[in-house]
Amino acid sequence: WMRPRRAAPTLTTLGTTARLHPQAKGVVLILAPWNFPLMLCFSPLISALAAGNAAVIKPSELTPATAALVADIVAGALPPDLVRVVQGGPDVAQALLDQPFDHIFFTGSTAVGRKVMAAAARHLTPVTLELGGKSPVIVAQDADIAQAARWIAWGKLLNAGQACVAPDHVFVHDSRLADLRAALVRELQTMQGGDAPRILNARHHARLLSLVADATAKGATVTALGQDDMA
Repeated sequence: WMRPRRAAPTLTTLGTTARLHPQAKGVVLILAPWNFPLMLCFSPLISALAAGNAAVIKPSELTPATAALVADIVAGALPPDLVRVVQGGPDVAQALLDQPFDHIFFTGSTAVGRKVMAAAARHLTPVTLELGGKSPVIVAQDADIAQAARWIAWGKLLNAGQACVAPDHVFVHDSRLADLRAALVRELQTMQGGDAPRILNARHHARLLSLVADATAKGATVTALGQDDMA
């Protein structure tokens, strides 16, 4: 991967030779989110190390047990001058962003992504941002409603819906709305077993409840499928 490669000349550089020499960037800062706290620490770390970089990992403070596990794994497997794990809250993240890293990898919300990019701009640090977005589902008039409901329910309940590609709204033809609603209720009730994931902390739990309350206040029809709790 790091081997130099010849680069073909362009019309303006005919008669010359050129080669590409890949080089590591240096030290990479990895800011991991709470919804995939293990995978999004180690997946970017693997890429950073494979490219010849050192790294600093900042796990989410909302998953303290996982953050401690990540720190133990890294300390036991890698030398401290190659990879360090720094634990703490937003103040620690801000202190890290004040440092002149050579690349920043951030996964999280668009609001925090703007802050990360603004901080990186002060040092002209390149960034990789994986931010949340909108993920609509379109159910056509001739769709297989049972299959559509099964796929929508699976995608929505995966990781408690806390994934950037989880469906967050559905466009469905008026003539199939009632059938889809009934099929979704059946699928969700079936999947509500002991293995169903739960929301991670009280703040995000309250945020989701506020979204439901806001939708209800604005005239939405809300179908409750179970008991609301933090268990």
